[in-house]
Amino acid sequence: MIKAILWDNDGVPVDTEHLYFEATQRVLSAAGIPLTHEQYIELFLVQGKGAWHLAQERGLPPAAVERLRDERNALYSRLLCAGARPVYGITSVLKALQGKYTMGIVTSSRRDHFDLIHQSSDLLPYFDFVLTSDDCARSKPDPELYLKAVEKAGTGAEQCVAIEDSERGLEAATRAGVRCIIVPSRLTRDRRFSGAHCILDSVSEIPAALKAISQPPAA
Repeated sequence: MIKAILWDNDGVPVDTEHLYFEATQRVLSAAGIPLTHEQYIELFLVQGKGAWHLAQERGLPPAAVERLRDERNALYSRLLCAGARPVYGITSVLKALQGKYTMGIVTSSRRDHFDLIHQSSDLLPYFDFVLTSDDCARSKPDPELYLKAVEKAGTGAEQCVAIEDSERGLEAATRAGVRCIIVPSRLTRDRRFSGAHCILDSVSEIPAALKAISQPPAA
């Protein structure tokens, strides 16, 4: 029996991952450091290590790298204010699931960026709790956030399902013992997601997938 749904944020209920890519790419490009779509997916959405080592490899001192990070974060904030949007169909899905499951957001986003994303999304009332990168020492793909989410949900890991769109999120959930449903975003549609419980085409398929998980096996 599934009792809790643990939602990633960027790319699942809200379409924001492409904005983070844009902000990072633009700031690095201005410093003469190219960042391709493929590099971004590997460094951010698979490994979860970021791209600042690319600047360090070009010989930029730590203070300059930190300035680039600050510039990226400021640009990302501006892009969020102008372009953060809920994923199509998510409100209906959350409305259908509310009250049937404990629901929490488990995100590697900083809290200030998270607040900007949801300042006008109208989605937060559907969730029982939120955990951001500010709530942990190690971000995805480390399982720390999901282990904390399982504890906060008050259930066992086997009674939780994670909804993710990236390989680092999938790894974080599975390392915490949580089954993971993948709903790829515009950046991750070509990935394989080995180890996922299932891969869906859209968030509208989530209620049926949860029902299938909860059904007892045929005799």
